[in-house]
Amino acid sequence: MSVEKLNLLNKKREVIELGGGQKRIDKQHSSGKLTCRERLNLLFDENTFVEVDAFVKHRCTNFGMEKNEAPGEGVVCGYGKVDGRLVYSYAQDFTVLGGSLGEMHAKKIIKVMDLAIKMGAPVIGLNDSGGARIQEAVDALAGYGGIFYKNTIASGVIPQISAIMGPCAGGAVYSPALTDFIYMVDRTSQMFITGPQVIKTVTGEDVSAEELGGASTHNMTSGVAHFIAENDQNCIEQIRTLLSFLPSNNAEKAPILETGDSPNREVEILNNIIPDGANKAYDMKDVIVNIVDDGFFYEVQQYFALNMIVGFARINGESIGIIANQPKYMAGSLDIDASDKAARFIRTCDAYNIPILSLVDVPGFLPGTSQEYGGIIRHGAKMLYAYSEATVPKVTLITRKAYGGSYLAMCSKDLGADVVMAWPTAEIAVMGSEGAANIIFSKDIKASENPTETRAQKIKEYNDEFATPYKAAERGFVDDVIQPSLTRLRLADAFDMLSSKRESRPFKKHGNIPL
Repeated sequence: MSVEKLNLLNKKREVIELGGGQKRIDKQHSSGKLTCRERLNLLFDENTFVEVDAFVKHRCTNFGMEKNEAPGEGVVCGYGKVDGRLVYSYAQDFTVLGGSLGEMHAKKIIKVMDLAIKMGAPVIGLNDSGGARIQEAVDALAGYGGIFYKNTIASGVIPQISAIMGPCAGGAVYSPALTDFIYMVDRTSQMFITGPQVIKTVTGEDVSAEELGGASTHNMTSGVAHFIAENDQNCIEQIRTLLSFLPSNNAEKAPILETGDSPNREVEILNNIIPDGANKAYDMKDVIVNIVDDGFFYEVQQYFALNMIVGFARINGESIGIIANQPKYMAGSLDIDASDKAARFIRTCDAYNIPILSLVDVPGFLPGTSQEYGGIIRHGAKMLYAYSEATVPKVTLITRKAYGGSYLAMCSKDLGADVVMAWPTAEIAVMGSEGAANIIFSKDIKASENPTETRAQKIKEYNDEFATPYKAAERGFVDDVIQPSLTRLRLADAFDMLSSKRESRPFKKHGNIPL
């Protein structure tokens, strides 16, 4: 081969790898952001990333675009290894036409998604784009449509993770919304359908881009995002952590890691973690970190719907998904946001063969007109549907309250829990003892010479007889009442026993979840 041809190849690669040029790279850095190639180097194991379609060019001739080279078409695509496992990724290059999406830009992304589906490997989208390339008009819109279609086809087949690492507006937000998990970088990323200027024009509202669609907004208020990162580096580190809990595809199980934490470890602190007063709060996260391997819990949607906790952990090295009520907030009651958060996470775990642990301390569904008008019936039904539909191993542990419909919604035996355990502090009943006593013994209380004393006595009688785990255990709805300190051992045994679980559902095109 001639030296000239090799020199030409090297020169073309240098131009492509420089993206929009050093000046724009410097501007990217001054904005607190890494370049797309720097992000990919952090994501993949060293020297494993292989670029695909580096030489692709746009073919737009409108508005002088024929004079614009746009190296790499504003997106870097390829594959490599993360902790030794195959992963595909695309990273938009904001230094090239603001990372705007045109016809060929979209085709590069679609190709890498097709490869990921064929190979059964996760796909990571690193989004940093000014939106649709206006010069390409409907070709750009068609590109978005093609990506949305692939996102949907890949859903539940391979893990799809989106990182918002810059602006993401208009149609661009729907691809991340169709993926399994969304990361946002604090202060440098935004997501919104219509920007502040359009909102100002149409509604008169004056709002900044950060207030409208920043990382805090979507992690705390809307629930659109699942994770918030301090900076680009932290975002990539978190993505690598998340991948360690997930299988490569829906035909595999998540990797089992040797943590060195004995499954037989007793946790004496759990014997005293539930307060004596039934209405006193405690932190369910204290329960979680004491029963999982090495106390490591990777929480999902940590700042949204605080009355519900969801996230990943390991027990005896096996990846599990945890859904737990949080008594510290709203007494752990279920509301619209908590129901959506839990149902979504349950379905994600089920899609990727991740066993589910439900930790229950729930007094009921949150009452009030705002909840009823907002459709708590429909949203609460999502949890019932998600648990009933799930065929992965399901273990439920009742730590304290489990009342009425909310007891069922947290994966009771009737909703398909394979193993249900309870602590001696569990209260499994139709409702709380005070409400129940007022209804059942209303005539006795009214007829009494001392209604207050009679009422207190009847409440105690109901508590002693029914506000325990033993009635449910007598009927077989609870498999065992266990000593809290032995919880980790019993959970490890349960998940080990369930590792060969096989369960099918009647054939259907798909169910009709109450969205």
